[in-house]
Amino acid sequence: MKPSNKNQSEKGIASPLPARPGWLIFCPHRNVSSVIDVTVPHLIEMGIRAVILDLDNTLVKWHQEEIDEDIMVWLQALQQEKMELCILSNSVLSRRSERIAGRLGCHFVRQAKKPGKQGFQKCLELMHTTARETAIVGDQMFTDILGGNRVGIYTIMVTPLQKHEFAYTRYVSRPPEKVLMRYFKRKGHL
Repeated sequence: MKPSNKNQSEKGIASPLPARPGWLIFCPHRNVSSVIDVTVPHLIEMGIRAVILDLDNTLVKWHQEEIDEDIMVWLQALQQEKMELCILSNSVLSRRSERIAGRLGCHFVRQAKKPGKQGFQKCLELMHTTARETAIVGDQMFTDILGGNRVGIYTIMVTPLQKHEFAYTRYVSRPPEKVLMRYFKRKGHL
Protein backbone atom coordinates (compact mmCIF):
# COMPACT_ATOMS: atom_id res chain seq x y z
CA MET A 1 0.00 0.00 0.00
CA LYS A 2 1.24 3.48 -0.89
CA PRO A 3 2.30 5.59 2.13
CA SER A 4 0.28 8.68 2.98
CA ASN A 5 1.50 12.15 2.01
CA LYS A 6 2.36 12.79 5.66
CA ASN A 7 4.76 9.85 5.68
CA GLN A 8 6.15 10.91 2.30
CA SER A 9 6.82 14.37 3.69
CA GLU A 10 8.75 12.90 6.60
CA LYS A 11 10.92 11.01 4.09
CA GLY A 12 11.76 14.26 2.29
CA ILE A 13 9.16 14.01 -0.49
CA ALA A 14 7.14 17.18 -1.03
CA SER A 15 3.98 17.53 1.05
CA PRO A 16 0.66 18.79 -0.38
CA LEU A 17 0.15 22.48 -1.02
CA PRO A 18 -0.99 24.33 2.10
CA ALA A 19 -4.74 24.30 2.75
CA ARG A 20 -6.54 27.26 1.25
CA PRO A 21 -8.38 29.10 4.04
CA GLY A 22 -12.01 30.15 3.99
CA TRP A 23 -13.53 30.98 0.62
CA LEU A 24 -10.16 30.37 -1.09
CA ILE A 25 -10.92 26.64 -0.92
CA PHE A 26 -13.00 27.37 -4.06
CA CYS A 27 -10.31 29.46 -5.78
CA PRO A 28 -8.14 27.85 -8.46
CA HIS A 29 -4.42 28.54 -8.35
CA ARG A 30 -4.69 29.48 -12.01
CA ASN A 31 -7.53 30.32 -14.44
CA VAL A 32 -7.11 29.95 -18.22
CA SER A 33 -9.33 29.88 -21.30
CA SER A 34 -8.34 26.41 -22.48
CA VAL A 35 -6.15 23.47 -21.53
CA ILE A 36 -3.79 24.50 -24.33
CA ASP A 37 -3.00 27.67 -22.34
CA VAL A 38 -1.39 25.45 -19.68
CA THR A 39 2.11 25.14 -21.06
CA VAL A 40 4.39 22.22 -20.34
CA PRO A 41 7.27 24.56 -19.29
CA HIS A 42 4.95 26.22 -16.73
CA LEU A 43 4.01 22.85 -15.24
CA ILE A 44 7.66 21.78 -15.08
CA GLU A 45 8.57 25.09 -13.44
CA MET A 46 5.89 24.43 -10.82
CA GLY A 47 7.40 21.00 -10.11
CA ILE A 48 4.41 19.22 -11.65
CA ARG A 49 5.01 15.76 -13.10
CA ALA A 50 1.43 14.48 -13.27
CA VAL A 51 -1.87 15.95 -14.43
CA ILE A 52 -5.37 14.89 -13.45
CA LEU A 53 -7.79 15.72 -16.25
CA ASP A 54 -11.52 16.37 -16.04
CA LEU A 55 -13.35 14.98 -19.04
CA ASP A 56 -16.58 16.80 -19.96
CA ASN A 57 -16.12 20.36 -21.21
CA THR A 58 -12.41 20.22 -20.35
CA LEU A 59 -10.93 17.61 -22.73
CA VAL A 60 -14.05 16.88 -24.79
CA LYS A 61 -17.37 18.60 -25.36
CA TRP A 62 -20.13 17.42 -23.03
CA HIS A 63 -21.04 13.78 -23.63
CA GLN A 64 -18.68 13.53 -26.62
CA GLU A 65 -15.59 11.39 -27.17
CA GLU A 66 -13.71 13.20 -29.91
CA ILE A 67 -10.76 15.28 -28.73
CA ASP A 68 -10.04 18.42 -30.76
CA GLU A 69 -6.71 18.35 -32.59
CA ASP A 70 -5.16 21.23 -30.61
CA ILE A 71 -6.04 19.51 -27.31
CA MET A 72 -4.61 16.22 -28.61
CA VAL A 73 -1.36 18.00 -29.50
CA TRP A 74 -1.28 19.44 -25.95
CA LEU A 75 -1.81 15.98 -24.42
CA GLN A 76 0.95 14.54 -26.59
CA ALA A 77 3.29 17.33 -25.47
CA LEU A 78 2.61 16.38 -21.83
CA GLN A 79 3.31 12.73 -22.60
CA GLN A 80 6.53 13.60 -24.46
CA GLU A 81 7.75 15.21 -21.24
CA LYS A 82 6.93 11.96 -19.39
CA MET A 83 4.03 13.56 -17.51
CA GLU A 84 1.66 11.02 -15.97
CA LEU A 85 -1.98 11.59 -16.94
CA CYS A 86 -5.20 10.42 -15.30
CA ILE A 87 -8.77 11.17 -16.36
CA LEU A 88 -11.00 11.76 -13.34
CA SER A 89 -14.73 11.59 -14.04
CA ASN A 90 -17.85 11.63 -11.89
CA SER A 91 -19.60 9.56 -14.55
CA VAL A 92 -21.46 6.61 -13.07
CA LEU A 93 -22.90 4.82 -16.10
CA SER A 94 -20.77 5.90 -19.05
CA ARG A 95 -17.53 4.15 -19.98
CA ARG A 96 -16.33 7.10 -22.08
CA SER A 97 -13.51 7.88 -19.65
CA GLU A 98 -12.26 4.31 -20.05
CA ARG A 99 -12.38 4.45 -23.83
CA ILE A 100 -10.71 7.87 -24.03
CA ALA A 101 -8.03 6.87 -21.51
CA GLY A 102 -7.41 3.73 -23.57
CA ARG A 103 -6.84 5.81 -26.70
CA LEU A 104 -4.52 8.16 -24.81
CA GLY A 105 -2.70 5.39 -22.97
CA CYS A 106 -3.34 6.98 -19.59
CA HIS A 107 -4.97 6.14 -16.27
CA PHE A 108 -8.62 6.84 -15.43
CA VAL A 109 -10.89 6.90 -12.40
CA ARG A 110 -14.66 6.74 -12.89
CA GLN A 111 -17.33 7.41 -10.29
CA ALA A 112 -14.93 9.83 -8.61
CA LYS A 113 -17.55 11.60 -6.49
CA LYS A 114 -15.73 14.93 -6.86
CA PRO A 115 -15.20 17.04 -4.77
CA GLY A 116 -14.60 14.10 -2.44
CA LYS A 117 -10.96 13.28 -1.84
CA GLN A 118 -11.09 9.56 -2.64
CA GLY A 119 -11.07 9.88 -6.45
CA PHE A 120 -8.17 12.33 -6.37
CA GLN A 121 -6.21 10.07 -4.02
CA LYS A 122 -6.85 7.10 -6.33
CA CYS A 123 -5.36 9.14 -9.20
CA LEU A 124 -2.26 9.86 -7.11
CA GLU A 125 -1.90 6.15 -6.36
CA LEU A 126 -2.26 5.17 -10.03
CA MET A 127 0.29 7.77 -11.15
CA HIS A 128 2.67 7.15 -8.20
CA THR A 129 2.87 10.87 -7.44
CA THR A 130 2.39 13.12 -4.46
CA ALA A 131 -0.17 15.90 -4.24
CA ARG A 132 2.59 18.53 -4.48
CA GLU A 133 3.79 17.28 -7.86
CA THR A 134 0.30 16.90 -9.33
CA ALA A 135 -2.10 19.37 -10.96
CA ILE A 136 -5.75 19.10 -11.92
CA VAL A 137 -7.22 20.79 -14.97
CA GLY A 138 -11.00 21.12 -14.92
CA ASP A 139 -13.88 23.42 -15.76
CA GLN A 140 -15.94 23.29 -12.55
CA MET A 141 -15.21 25.11 -9.31
CA PHE A 142 -17.39 22.99 -7.03
CA THR A 143 -16.04 19.63 -8.22
CA ASP A 144 -12.60 19.86 -9.87
CA ILE A 145 -11.19 22.90 -8.08
CA LEU A 146 -12.72 22.33 -4.64
CA GLY A 147 -11.68 18.67 -4.69
CA GLY A 148 -8.15 19.46 -5.86
CA ASN A 149 -7.72 22.16 -3.22
CA ARG A 150 -8.98 19.80 -0.51
CA VAL A 151 -6.28 17.28 -1.47
CA GLY A 152 -3.55 19.93 -1.76
CA ILE A 153 -2.81 19.75 -5.47
CA TYR A 154 -2.25 22.59 -7.94
CA THR A 155 -5.64 23.57 -9.40
CA ILE A 156 -6.18 25.01 -12.88
CA MET A 157 -9.66 26.05 -13.97
CA VAL A 158 -10.50 26.30 -17.67
CA THR A 159 -13.43 27.88 -19.46
CA PRO A 160 -15.89 25.12 -20.47
CA LEU A 161 -15.56 23.99 -24.10
CA GLN A 162 -19.27 24.64 -24.64
CA LYS A 163 -22.33 25.89 -22.77
CA HIS A 164 -24.19 22.58 -23.14
CA GLU A 165 -23.93 20.63 -19.84
CA PHE A 166 -26.03 19.05 -17.10
CA ALA A 167 -28.95 21.30 -16.14
CA TYR A 168 -27.82 21.17 -12.48
CA THR A 169 -24.37 22.45 -13.43
CA ARG A 170 -25.71 25.19 -15.66
CA TYR A 171 -28.45 26.51 -13.37
CA VAL A 172 -27.23 25.67 -9.86
CA SER A 173 -23.41 25.57 -9.93
CA ARG A 174 -22.47 28.13 -12.59
CA PRO A 175 -24.19 31.25 -11.14
CA PRO A 176 -22.37 31.20 -7.75
CA GLU A 177 -19.19 30.09 -9.54
CA LYS A 178 -19.30 33.26 -11.67
CA VAL A 179 -19.84 35.43 -8.58
CA LEU A 180 -16.90 33.82 -6.77
CA MET A 181 -14.60 34.09 -9.81
CA ARG A 182 -15.34 37.84 -10.05
CA TYR A 183 -14.64 38.18 -6.33
CA PHE A 184 -11.34 36.27 -6.56
CA LYS A 185 -10.21 38.38 -9.51
CA ARG A 186 -11.21 41.64 -7.79
CA LYS A 187 -9.29 40.63 -4.65
CA GLY A 188 -6.19 39.70 -6.69
CA HIS A 189 -6.29 35.96 -6.03
CA LEU A 190 -6.29 35.26 -9.80
